[in-house]
Amino acid sequence: MNRLLLSIVLCAAAAQAAAQSFPSKPIRVIIPFVAGGSSDIVGRAIAAKFQDLLGQPGVVENRPGANGAIAAEFVAKADPDGHTILVGSIGVFSINAALFKDLRYHPVRDFAPITLAVTTPNVLITKPTLAAGSLKELVEAMKKNPGKLSYCSSGTGSSDHLTAELLKQASGTDAVHVPYKGGAACQTDIMGNQVDFSFQNLGAVTNYIKGNRMKALAVTAKARHAQLPEVPAVGEAGMPDLVVTSWQAAAAPAKTPREVVARLNEAMVKALRAPDVSARMNQIGFDVVASSPEEFAAFMKGEVERWTRVVAKGNIKPE
Repeated sequence: MNRLLLSIVLCAAAAQAAAQSFPSKPIRVIIPFVAGGSSDIVGRAIAAKFQDLLGQPGVVENRPGANGAIAAEFVAKADPDGHTILVGSIGVFSINAALFKDLRYHPVRDFAPITLAVTTPNVLITKPTLAAGSLKELVEAMKKNPGKLSYCSSGTGSSDHLTAELLKQASGTDAVHVPYKGGAACQTDIMGNQVDFSFQNLGAVTNYIKGNRMKALAVTAKARHAQLPEVPAVGEAGMPDLVVTSWQAAAAPAKTPREVVARLNEAMVKALRAPDVSARMNQIGFDVVASSPEEFAAFMKGEVERWTRVVAKGNIKPE
């Protein structure tokens, strides 16, 4: 047996042995944001099932800071044995790579994708007194009053900011961006008639819409959403390119053995599809995806490319 063939056989045997012994200790689930947010909710729901599904507990650690980059870099540099994983958002896995030139990790290069866990569309909301009653009418108002209407976001580079930027680019319009430190303040000022419109996660604003405290013009999905069946999808409004989801996903360090990634994927898919978890996700506006590693890899690559184009065209700079 020549050396190359022997090396291949030994590597395969080592990978198989690693998979068979995995996990050999608790699995650290690193969350790049504070407790209580979307990544935290999804990460904890998955981690709670690890003991039953893998025989080892999931231990959640919140490591917030730098738009999630601190936690992402930590996991990217962790031992690639499957015992340290990252559960994070569209920002961590795609937008950061488009927005920050000095980012010390790259989602496509430095991670082994495990699964796209959940998605949720954004909702185009407006202040109660805005005359526009549809996406088409809002675009017409923006064209008639260039740079006069305002939109708020949960921060520069957030998915809600870039969705509004995508609307401007697709419709050839302009509006004033008002960034906030989080979506709650933005939503409050929409309801207070201080800002004209915004794109916010469906689960965060559904009750306000149903309570007539803000108007909803469209959901950024391919089809209408069950929680807001009376609100048209952007495709119905003639803007299919505006289909945007906010999402949460899981990944391990890049060199994690495929067999270990496969075991993690199997456990996470079962966890996400468990009746109690899927019911909880649907309750807060998330649609469970629970994809394969290959599906998430292709999706993440496409998202990085999409938002890189939007950021470049809009000349968007981080705050």
